[in-house]
Amino acid sequence: MVDISAAASDFSASAKSALTIDSSTDDANALNIGIIGCGRIGQCHARSICTRIPNAKLVCVSDVFESAALKLAKTYQVPMACTDPLDLINSPAVHAIIVCSPTDTHADIIKAAAAAGKHIFCEKPVDKNLHIIADLNNTLAQHPVKFFLGFQRRFDSHFRRAKAAVQSGAIGKPIKLHLTSRDPAPPPVGYLKQSGGLFLDMSSHDFDMARFLTGSNVASISAVGMADNPEIAAIDDLDHTLVTATFENGCIVTIDNSRASSLGYDQRAEFFGTAGSVNVGNVHPNTCHFTDKDGYHSENPLNFFMERYAEAYVEEMKAFVDVVLNDTPVPCGIEDGRLTVLYAAMANLSIKEKRAVHIGEFEKSTDGELSARY
Repeated sequence: MVDISAAASDFSASAKSALTIDSSTDDANALNIGIIGCGRIGQCHARSICTRIPNAKLVCVSDVFESAALKLAKTYQVPMACTDPLDLINSPAVHAIIVCSPTDTHADIIKAAAAAGKHIFCEKPVDKNLHIIADLNNTLAQHPVKFFLGFQRRFDSHFRRAKAAVQSGAIGKPIKLHLTSRDPAPPPVGYLKQSGGLFLDMSSHDFDMARFLTGSNVASISAVGMADNPEIAAIDDLDHTLVTATFENGCIVTIDNSRASSLGYDQRAEFFGTAGSVNVGNVHPNTCHFTDKDGYHSENPLNFFMERYAEAYVEEMKAFVDVVLNDTPVPCGIEDGRLTVLYAAMANLSIKEKRAVHIGEFEKSTDGELSARY
């Protein structure tokens, strides 16, 4: 652990030294938080905590790349930084952790944090493997800690307003939900190779939003897809997909995903019912538009998820802090994460076998073991 006032050249050696805590980090009225993973999403959460959430305090950051940890610590005047996440987890100054590291590190970090009595916020997915998620669920059940999974779209004001409309009965009996989620451009191939595929990496947000809006779970999934991008085809992934799902409450849900769209970041929803419909449109940089002889003109939607869901990330982190400080129910936990991984597996099997896949093929069997099929 290193005090950021130390010279950068001393960082590596200090990070490996015994942990020391400055008592000034203690605040009885705030939740002391440590962030593991100082990349883009870690920086986003750090900004929220340090500038928008007065009852939270960022006291430590950790990243295997010491320069990343030190840079983030200096940016927000965080008193401690380290390269070993166990230093952060075992710090008595840290009450809760935010896991923003690569997916394959999540399981070990979650287990260590639970054993240390630290509350946990984890970016999705919990893990790519259903068996590992089941094991983590058992671990968490043995420790009195909160586990909050990061599906930020649940905290977007537009989608929350749509859910409220459905719950109020404004659209009557819900019949069909269509979700559109298209990225402006695909991530680097290096990222895609370890992402778990489009259905796990990208569609998982839409699977979760479908559950959030319908208030129900998937009964069956049928998926089709194609790989138009040669680099994506070469790694046996897809870049354009369409999922049709039936839900237990009778709703029909379609999910339209693309890795690239000339429109830019395209995020829309339409929920149709017997008495009306509710729509969520794209969010634009401004509301200015003009018309001329060639038609109606306005700016494209906000560029990407960090801009489109900027406020949702803040609200999500506020909710996590509230869950811990006020011991309120977790709005999105490990079971929500398990189901999105389960649905991704169903969609992949549907593509492979060119048929509809039913939940019973993957759900827990009578002896409590997850299907060995995935």
